[in-house]
Amino acid sequence: MSKHDHFHNHNPFNKVNSEAQAEKITEQDTVKAEDMENVAANQEVPQAAEAPGSNEATAAEETEQEETVQAEEAAEVERAKLAAEAAKVEAELKAKDQKIEELQNRLLRLQADFDNFRRRNNEEQAKLTKYVTASVTKEFLKVLDNFERAEQSLAITTDGEAIKVGLDKIHKQFEQALASLKIEEIKAQGEQFNPEFHEAVMQGANPDMEDDTVDMVLEKGYKIGDNIIRHSKVRVVRN
Repeated sequence: MSKHDHFHNHNPFNKVNSEAQAEKITEQDTVKAEDMENVAANQEVPQAAEAPGSNEATAAEETEQEETVQAEEAAEVERAKLAAEAAKVEAELKAKDQKIEELQNRLLRLQADFDNFRRRNNEEQAKLTKYVTASVTKEFLKVLDNFERAEQSLAITTDGEAIKVGLDKIHKQFEQALASLKIEEIKAQGEQFNPEFHEAVMQGANPDMEDDTVDMVLEKGYKIGDNIIRHSKVRVVRN
């Protein structure tokens, strides 16, 4: 190696110059890269222009979307309305079912009360019938006792007058028994015929009496108050 080369290699100024040149080259490369990027950006293909009528299509789509939203909202309102009406109807039906159940329970209670009343009424009627029967029987047993005594007297006496007196007493006793039971004889002899009290079984002429007059009683009738026990069987005048 020559002295010149040795000096050149070991000269500090040469080293500084080399580093400066390297930095300059780097800066230049960076600037070139940025310029190339700017050129590429400027050379980008511009966006295609909107086709004619695209604004109208967009507006139509927006209108359709708005109509769809409105329709959905209206449907939601209608569903809510129907749901409210359904709930109201369900509540009314439930109230009616409760009312029906309440009325059915009341009907069952009334039916049970009526059955109890009818049973008690039947029992009371049966008791009353027994009481009335016993009372009537008690009155006529006295008459029966006198009839039996009269039969015993007929076996030991031939006195017809005494027998007649005994029968008259029994007859009066029988009438008293009827009176004690509030049973009255229906008047018929000589009375104007009345179908409410009399039963015409015969007709006949009687110049001494007017037509439709009872001139003969074939069977006496009796009543309790206004209740007819038995109609009088009579003959009616037809001149």
